[in-house]
Amino acid sequence: MKAQEIIRSLEQEQLKTDLPVIYVGDTVRVAVKIQEGNKERIQPYEGTVIAMRNGGINETITVRRIFQGVGVERVFLIHSPRIDSIQVIRRGKTRRAKLYYLRNRVGKATRIKQRFDRR
Repeated sequence: MKAQEIIRSLEQEQLKTDLPVIYVGDTVRVAVKIQEGNKERIQPYEGTVIAMRNGGINETITVRRIFQGVGVERVFLIHSPRIDSIQVIRRGKTRRAKLYYLRNRVGKATRIKQRFDRR
């Protein structure tokens, strides 16, 4: 019991507090720190959030984008030190928690309605 409390308190220190509220269907721009040799740069990755997994420090989002006609998905650990910032570009209106069906769609069929009521 004592060990769990210690682990939980260590995890609590590592949680980020400056994160925006993210929903499935949102278009986000994730700024990722990339290490190249001894230099570090920030690379933006913009796409649609198709899945979220909660769980404290292990919270992840799966972001999908189309790059040169090929669908590319990346899973980001939100509280990772590699993630510099997350910016919500537009809100999406969806009726499900996971948008895996977008993998089978191409072109205009992958569009998601925009939502205006959430800030």
